[in-house]
Amino acid sequence: MNFNYGIDMKASFKEMLEMQKKLISGMELMLDVKDEETDSTPKELVYEEDKMKLYHYKPLSNKVNKVPILITYALVNRYYMMDLQQDRSMIKNMLERGLDIYIIDWGYPTQEDMYLTMEDYIEGYMNNAVDYILKENNISKINLIGVCQGGTFSTIYAALNPDKVKNLITMVTPIEFDTNDGLLFKWGKDLNIDSMVDAFGVVPGDFMNWGYMLLKPFQLFLDKYVGVIENMDSPDIMQNFIRMEKWIFDSPGQAGETLREFVKELYQENKLVKGEFKLGDKKVDLNKINMPLLNVYADYDHLVPPASSRALNDLVSSKDKELIGFPVGHIGMFVSSRSKKEIIPKVSDWILKRS
Repeated sequence: MNFNYGIDMKASFKEMLEMQKKLISGMELMLDVKDEETDSTPKELVYEEDKMKLYHYKPLSNKVNKVPILITYALVNRYYMMDLQQDRSMIKNMLERGLDIYIIDWGYPTQEDMYLTMEDYIEGYMNNAVDYILKENNISKINLIGVCQGGTFSTIYAALNPDKVKNLITMVTPIEFDTNDGLLFKWGKDLNIDSMVDAFGVVPGDFMNWGYMLLKPFQLFLDKYVGVIENMDSPDIMQNFIRMEKWIFDSPGQAGETLREFVKELYQENKLVKGEFKLGDKKVDLNKINMPLLNVYADYDHLVPPASSRALNDLVSSKDKELIGFPVGHIGMFVSSRSKKEIIPKVSDWILKRS
């Protein structure tokens, strides 16, 4: 009796051996990978307060723009996404174009930070960083780049302190939360944030990470790791994979009261767009944003839907404002080949023209 069913046993056995060789070679590569590129653009610590650190990147151009930039990243991930690998580093490429860059590292909150609020972050740490840069450079205004949640913070800061901001650049920034375009937005509206914050105090980064991954489990988990197995014998691909995994799982915890405020008042009640949001006792009026604005969004963003970002341009009073989308995802905005070829030149030229 023949149970072959048309299967070429010799070819199957050969394929299995090749896959085993690839896996063994891949495991050896993974054990030997040394990540010397991530967060490696030269910089120096110039100011720190509690967990927050302010870094100043060393110039990479003979001619440096006189109006420095402060980059504010989200609390939930680490800022070095913008300097993940040297050949595609947004930071390095902008420095080479003559821009002067400072960046905030929010650090890793501990239980003593559980009561920090958005006011502490924006009007406290962020404002102190701005004042340091203004004093150090003997200037009255800076350029402000905000990324993701850091873009929301930067928008709020610019509305409250328009006299300190020369140009505002927002990238993949959530502003309009009354949209169901993104799974994260739907998840945020149904989230019992009070129970979460009351239980943890400082909500663990791993807890947040797994929540994001469950939004698109196939693409963010299964598909990704299957693809890695196919390329385990490629040193460049494995290095990039490990570099990205390191960043993804290097997630700081979230100060509970800040997360509670962000989820309840923005995600669930959409107060910022309605003009009802207060930072401490200060009402945040987005119409107070009157400086030039460049609002950059990602067409294929599964975390911050384009509709959420695009809304900002209709809420500010800026005469000089530009809205531009790129066919990339949330992270692709900073690490894709398109980032180096199109996004970085566009953002850099826009700033240089207005500084």
